Amino acid sequence: MDETSPLGNGLIRERFQLKETIATIAARDRSHILAAEDAIRRSRREIEGFIEGDSFFQITLDPYDRPVDNAPEIVQEMVRAGSLFGLGPMSAVAGAIARYAVDAITEAGATYAFVENGGDISILNDCPAVVGIYAGSSPIGDIAFEVPPRDEPLGICTSSGTVGPSISFGHADAAVVIARDSILADSGATALGNAVSKDGDLQECFAAIDRPGVSGAIVIRGREMALWGEIPPLRRARMRPELITRG
Repeated sequence: MDETSPLGNGLIRERFQLKETIATIAARDRSHILAAEDAIRRSRREIEGFIEGDSFFQITLDPYDRPVDNAPEIVQEMVRAGSLFGLGPMSAVAGAIARYAVDAITEAGATYAFVENGGDISILNDCPAVVGIYAGSSPIGDIAFEVPPRDEPLGICTSSGTVGPSISFGHADAAVVIARDSILADSGATALGNAVSKDGDLQECFAAIDRPGVSGAIVIRGREMALWGEIPPLRRARMRPELITRG
């Protein structure tokens, strides 16, 4: 299923759904959109095929400690990311699918590629891009990152204990992690979200994601917000929750 609309800067945006994956893809050429869709199909086939051989991969919340030497690369990367944060590999699934879709767009020759999969984003942008932060009912709203142009993909992923269906054991309205890729950022966001207690010190939560490859993070809990590390500049922006891809 897809739904296509034009954007500024010569970009087109498409909403694409395949089973549980509901993604927004943005690029400048229709062929790049198709490349991302193919990558999403391929990624899902590889992950689902591995799960057919071992369902424990899908259900474990702890690091997956079984051999993956012969597994697809996407499975191996999910295992590594989850293990880095003491989590199961499915903590990285949305970010992994997004990253592999962006990789497919860039391999097709694009210098702009954006894939958002349920709030988990992989982006390569040759012009400034605004990425909103959605924190549900928190009064801290209408803020966004202004991502400068870059020549390597960036991961920006969000976990929440109050918004959406994903598993979180914490109390964050938004736990946002920025990392060198969205596979790492996705697992990191889950770990950060889990670390946010109902009324504890937010700065202490960042110890959960102080890992190689993680550059920065934001936590929003009610009326509180804490920042850590290096993040893109923040700016005011009108948040449009309807643009978040979700079921």
